[in-house]
Amino acid sequence: MTPAATTEGSGDPRTARTRGKLREALLAACEEQPLDQVSVSDVVRRAGVGRATFYLHYDDLRALAVDACAEIVRRAVDALHAWDEVPPGPGAPPAELVALLEAVRARADVYRSLLRTGGGGPLGELLHQELRQRSISELRRRRPPGSAEDLIASAVAGLFTGVLADWVHGRTDATPAQLASGIWRMLSAVHTAGAPR
Repeated sequence: MTPAATTEGSGDPRTARTRGKLREALLAACEEQPLDQVSVSDVVRRAGVGRATFYLHYDDLRALAVDACAEIVRRAVDALHAWDEVPPGPGAPPAELVALLEAVRARADVYRSLLRTGGGGPLGELLHQELRQRSISELRRRRPPGSAEDLIASAVAGLFTGVLADWVHGRTDATPAQLASGIWRMLSAVHTAGAPR
């Protein structure tokens, strides 16, 4: 089950508060151990709610993890599209991308638990899905029909998610600024290669 509403919850402030507590409890637990070792009991204890309350909002820990990832995914998607009509050149990644990577590094233990190597896990799957969809929308808006939007969007989503996962897991040694610069150059190359000829 996906949460009944967005991360902010339904119109009921109590629902939003409870979901917020559960999200924070899960993220705190993931700072100490991998997601697959976290239990519902641990999360509800940290959140100060009962198991029945947990199951009113989420089917399982994976559904909660997806909801807990929603904010960083939104930031990532926005960071990669943080420009107006003309994207910055390959050597000038948006400042929002650097800021995003700094935020990820600050909570690397959490994201390492939610984003598996290769880009899997709740965070990887949600990030790939949302980034691909946003990329398709932007490409359709900016390019003529038949510009291989789906192929380019898949390449963008796969590249970013995979590189981010490898970085979080220590397979790539770079500062946030260096990583942002490298990612931006690669994404620019993907867009250039996919441009209509």
